[in-house]
Amino acid sequence: MSHPTVAVHPVVAEVTDRIAARSAETRAAYLARSAAAYEEGPVRRGLACSNLAHGFAAMEGVDKQALRQLRAPGVAIVSSYNDMLSAHQPMQDYPSWLKKSVRTAGGVAQFAGGVPAMCDGITQGRPGMELSLFSREVIAMATAIALSHDMFDATLLLGVCDKIVPGLLIGALSFGHLPAILVPAGPMNSGLPNKDKAAVRQRYAEGLATREELLDAEAASYHSAGTCTFYGTANSNQMVVEVMGLHLPGASFVQPNTPLRQALTEEAGRRVVALSRGEEYTPVSQVLDEKAFVNGIIALLATGGSTNHTMHLVAIAAAAGIQLSWDDFSDLSAVVPLLARVYPNGSADINHFHAAGGIQFLVGTLLDAGLLHEDVHTVAGFGLRRYTQEPILSDGELVWRDVPTRSLDEEVLRPVWRPFASDGGLRMVAGNLGRAVTKVSAVAPEHRVVEAPARVFTTQEEFTAAFRAGELDRDVVVVVRQQGPQANGMPELHGLTPALGVLMDRGFRVALVTDGRMSGASGKVPAAIQVTPEAAVGGPIARIRDGDLIRFDARTGTLDVLVTDDELAARALTDAPPSEAAWHGTGRELFGAMRRAVGPADQGASVFGALTPELDLARGVPAFGQGTMTVPSYALHTQEVGQ
Repeated sequence: MSHPTVAVHPVVAEVTDRIAARSAETRAAYLARSAAAYEEGPVRRGLACSNLAHGFAAMEGVDKQALRQLRAPGVAIVSSYNDMLSAHQPMQDYPSWLKKSVRTAGGVAQFAGGVPAMCDGITQGRPGMELSLFSREVIAMATAIALSHDMFDATLLLGVCDKIVPGLLIGALSFGHLPAILVPAGPMNSGLPNKDKAAVRQRYAEGLATREELLDAEAASYHSAGTCTFYGTANSNQMVVEVMGLHLPGASFVQPNTPLRQALTEEAGRRVVALSRGEEYTPVSQVLDEKAFVNGIIALLATGGSTNHTMHLVAIAAAAGIQLSWDDFSDLSAVVPLLARVYPNGSADINHFHAAGGIQFLVGTLLDAGLLHEDVHTVAGFGLRRYTQEPILSDGELVWRDVPTRSLDEEVLRPVWRPFASDGGLRMVAGNLGRAVTKVSAVAPEHRVVEAPARVFTTQEEFTAAFRAGELDRDVVVVVRQQGPQANGMPELHGLTPALGVLMDRGFRVALVTDGRMSGASGKVPAAIQVTPEAAVGGPIARIRDGDLIRFDARTGTLDVLVTDDELAARALTDAPPSEAAWHGTGRELFGAMRRAVGPADQGASVFGALTPELDLARGVPAFGQGTMTVPSYALHTQEVGQ
């Protein structure tokens, strides 16, 4: 079916152009490096005989002969499989499927390496959660090691959740001359409705439900192989990377252990061979350009996806030589309507979204409105319109077909001309406390402005104790600091949500301000998260005191503590992140170098090319006191408070 070309929305075009202009030098350098690494024909031809013999020593039969003869393209399989985590357990059989399909397409696939996959759902509120963000960097480095042998002409990246997909992509982009396809596992079957699960969690926070009742609810929600079905970072990953053209069309939300899931996985093997050579050669550096990143941001905004991607997309883009800023997210959010209601922004889960029309309908309605770039390279070929088709099995063969041009459930998924809200609900706020991200798609309009006294905590445990003691039964802005990247690895703070929800339900005006993360699980509570500069580097959030009035206005985009700049600047720092000696256990001592090197949240919270955190007045971040302010390093800050 042919479709008329639609002019791109002027704001989408303007944001894309300014990203390209801002990134011109770094992007050109990256593309030059990628082009220099490309070789016509199997790259392993450049290996000495001893090197090559090591590369195929363990192979057998036709695969071994093909590698030796230097004709067939080599395909690396890099996988996050483990059988403890539900999202990754289905990948157990993927390597054998992929090796067969790659062989039928004329290539040879080898399992090049595994990457770690940790689950925030398991580590939530535990010390291991402080390694979660840093695991992205470990995954990127592990991916690079897997691809470092000069044996491969393409790669298949097996991963789904949180830091795993960003890490795989950052690593793959270091080999930007190689084509890459991401191979997902799909969501588990729907279990206990998310609304019911949330209700039990809140009752437990109030002491009205037993631990056994809570465990029953959680086990009924997270109950089988596959990705969790709420719309957190894992499913946001799938949404974003498919619209960026890195999945086969329609691959994201097909459930595991189904014939269609296996067929899509096998097709990824055949397709990556086609992309590795000849006229269809399409390296990942060509797929992930400025337009692709804008498309990914728009998909995130239109569906109310995870706030973690305000860091992950920035970090992935940097690996491709592209400079994204939070202002890009904010400006796009102002013109991209909210088209989906998926928990925690609604009652439906991701399976319901998929059944209502899913990514295919979403891409179609956004393209028809000029809100996506259609003229992009994808792993399925040139042009994003291909992603409006859904995969099916017809007589056992994988084919794609057009989908209905209307949503099958407008309580879950709507067209551009009848949105749930006129904007994407992801906004930036700034003021004398710095810059922060806020997600208002699930926050009622009457709760988007809060002015109340602060209550300051440095741990989730301190907050929980105060809540249980009844000390927070009032209008309050809860400040949880020393939770940023340099402080302790920036753990997610999901454990705050049920108690804050209870306070709201009691009729109090409540907000959260933190330099930590809330991810896709942030919901009805207004929250200014990822505050930067963080407390650990002496950011203004470090100088808030109990009782200070804080005004958080998500409508106008402001975040201020209502004291004078001079007073704020003169205040002594009263707390600090854990010292090097105290930050240990659960392997944390092994990550000290990352903690010292990590950059600020608005630069992706990355250790790769991290810059010294500074207040950037050109981006509109006000300094308190005189004109400019240099933020002290982590080491200087900890010395100041005597640690």
